[in-house]
Amino acid sequence: MPQPLRPAVFLDRDGTLIEDRNYLSRPDDVALLPGAADAVGWLNRAGVPVIVVTNQSGIGRGYFGEREYEAVADRIDALFREAGARLDACYFCPHAPDSSPACNCRKPRPGLFLRAAREHSIELGNSYFIGDRLRDVLPGVPLGGSGFLIGSAAVAENLEIPASITRVDSVREAAERVLAALGFD
Repeated sequence: MPQPLRPAVFLDRDGTLIEDRNYLSRPDDVALLPGAADAVGWLNRAGVPVIVVTNQSGIGRGYFGEREYEAVADRIDALFREAGARLDACYFCPHAPDSSPACNCRKPRPGLFLRAAREHSIELGNSYFIGDRLRDVLPGVPLGGSGFLIGSAAVAENLEIPASITRVDSVREAAERVLAALGFD
């Protein structure tokens, strides 16, 4: 019997959950952003799947390999576990932006979100997309979800932001709003 579909929270990695170190390839350089572990923990306790979707063009550009990516991912998982939180799944695009032919997995394309939805019984139309760049949250628009764009130096003031995307100051604020929208206090 198929599992019923449920909403999830899709999070970007660099600049949203951890400090953006520009082509991060060393586990020792991983640092959680303030409030990230709290936000993920709250979502965990509410039973909301927390899924990371990240572009990792450093692999496609030859700056580091998948082995280094996995070592960083393991360190991130360990830091969340130490803080009493967990990431339910992580999907990454290893392609450079100018890869030919173009892949369907590099955000803002929907490939990884669609894959995660299939693999985790996710209803994308009731899901939430959180990131520090518009490309992180734009996939939620055609998929019917809601987005939270975290304000940062990377967010230009003159971007046209669709109505289904809300600006917030932090991943913690985004998680609070998600939980409120889902009826959790």
